[in-house]
Amino acid sequence: MKMDINYLKRIIKLLDSSGVAELEIEEEGTRLRLSKPRPKITAGMSPINSVPQFVPQVLPLDIQTIKAADLKKDELSTDAPKSENIFEVKSPMVGTFYRAPSPDADPYVNVGSTVSPGVVLCIIEAMKLMNEIESDVSGKIVKILVENGQPVEYNQPLFHIEKF
Repeated sequence: MKMDINYLKRIIKLLDSSGVAELEIEEEGTRLRLSKPRPKITAGMSPINSVPQFVPQVLPLDIQTIKAADLKKDELSTDAPKSENIFEVKSPMVGTFYRAPSPDADPYVNVGSTVSPGVVLCIIEAMKLMNEIESDVSGKIVKILVENGQPVEYNQPLFHIEKF
């Protein structure tokens, strides 16, 4: 079969204007295969690099901004107990902090709860093991420093207890 040149031109034009990279047509024993040249990618360039990237602009800081940032940093460190009467319970391990034995259970302690040595304060999950953290002192919980389900680091403060 002889292909119609106008038909062939329309197919080529259709291929050029489409997102198709390759086209194969078989008609009455005649097979036609058309393909577009693939874009060349040079070393250090990828198709992702051709997309405009957002580059944040770094502006110089003035002395007042730096001093304000230092003040805020000092404010953040106010979680440390200010009184000798406040005992800070710290995490003995890295893990995930849980206030209750299960998601639907009540927390072990709340702000205002009275505790004594051996009372469970929370659980820290480490390597799929649930580790109960107990109070070392008698007193009242005055501050809970970690949110439920939050990861904690070794020696990170968890609770402030006002000793009796």
